[in-house]
Amino acid sequence: MSFSNYKSSRLAALPETLDPAEYDTSPETRRAQAERLAVRARLKREYLLQYNDPNRRGLIENPALLRWTYARTTNVYPNFRPTPKNSLMGALFGIGPLIFLKKLSISLQTKLAGP
Repeated sequence: MSFSNYKSSRLAALPETLDPAEYDTSPETRRAQAERLAVRARLKREYLLQYNDPNRRGLIENPALLRWTYARTTNVYPNFRPTPKNSLMGALFGIGPLIFLKKLSISLQTKLAGP
């Protein structure tokens, strides 16, 4: 890769976008990328064959989508980290409206009851 337009400077470092280590990857990295690309292409072809099948009945199950959905909905607690902010927001939005509605109902009852 040539860097003909870029001249290095004593005052500025080489930008990350021009770093040769970013683009000159090792053969192992290129091989791993090619394997991932082959797996992705195989899965895409399999999905498209199922999608375009004229005799298809029912839904097409995508295992990656099922795993993602499981991780986002059912499996929340292993991925949840309680923090002070989470606790405060939970108390504010969970208990806060109940307290507000109770105060509102009490004030309305006192107004309706009269002096």
